[in-house]
Amino acid sequence: MVVQCGGTLFCMHLFFLDESGTPPSPTGHRDRYFVVGGLAIADGVWHKVRDSFHGMKIRRKLNGELKWRYFAFNNNEDANPMKGFTQTQRDEIRNEIYQIICATKSIKSMACVACIESAYNTSFVTCSDDLYHHTYKPLSERFQYYLQDLSKTVGRMETGIIVADHRGAKPDATFRKAHERMLRSESDCTSNYQNLIESLFFLPSDISVGVQLADMVAGAVWRKFEKNDDRFYRLLEPSIRKSSTGQIDGYGIVIFPKGTWK
Repeated sequence: MVVQCGGTLFCMHLFFLDESGTPPSPTGHRDRYFVVGGLAIADGVWHKVRDSFHGMKIRRKLNGELKWRYFAFNNNEDANPMKGFTQTQRDEIRNEIYQIICATKSIKSMACVACIESAYNTSFVTCSDDLYHHTYKPLSERFQYYLQDLSKTVGRMETGIIVADHRGAKPDATFRKAHERMLRSESDCTSNYQNLIESLFFLPSDISVGVQLADMVAGAVWRKFEKNDDRFYRLLEPSIRKSSTGQIDGYGIVIFPKGTWK
C-alpha cells in the first residue's frame, strides 16, 4: 500500500517479531544465547508471501501452525502438523520456507543475539522481561535504520509497524510499556523512531504468517550461535539486511550486550 498525503508518498512495512523460545530467568538457564528475530515485509508483497506460504502448506498437506521447535525429529506434539514425518521431510519443508523468504528481495531479515550470562551480569537486566526488552531494543533500532536508509534510496518517507508474537496479557502489557518508554526516551543511547507508526501490535503466531516466518529467522540465527550449526542460517542469509559493502554484523545481526558479549 502506497498512501499519498500532502503530496508525499508513503509505503508501509510490517516488521514481524518472534523469539527463540521462552526468555530464560537469571538462574537455571542451559542455553548461552537468546535471540529475537524479525522480518520486514512491505505491504505490497505481503499477499505474495502469504499465498506462497499457504500454497506450500496445502501442497504438502500441512494443517496447522509451523513452529521452529516442530522441526525437531523427536517432536511429535499433537499440534505439530508434521507429526510422524521423517527428519528429511521436515528439513525439506524448512528449506522451502527459507526459499519463500528469500524469493522476494525486498524482504529483510534481522536479529539480535543476546549472551544470557553477560546480559544478567549488567545492572539493568534482572529478570526475563528485562532480557527480552533489551534484546528487542537493538533489533527495533535496525528496523528504524532500515526504514531511514530505504527512504533516502527511494526518495519518499517509508514507514513501518512492528508486530510481535502474542505471549500473554501480562507479558504483552509489560512489553508495550517498555516499547513506549523507548520511543519517548531522549537518551543519546536511544534512536529517534520517526518512521514508526502507532505503538506495538501483537498477534497470536498461529494466525500470523509473518510471526511464523519470524520464528524461522530467530531459529536459524539461534542455532548458528547456540549449536554452531549454520545450515539454516546459510539458507536465510540472502535475506539478511547488509551494509552497502555487504557487511551483516551490526546491520542485520546485532549483539547484546555489546561490550561484554561472548
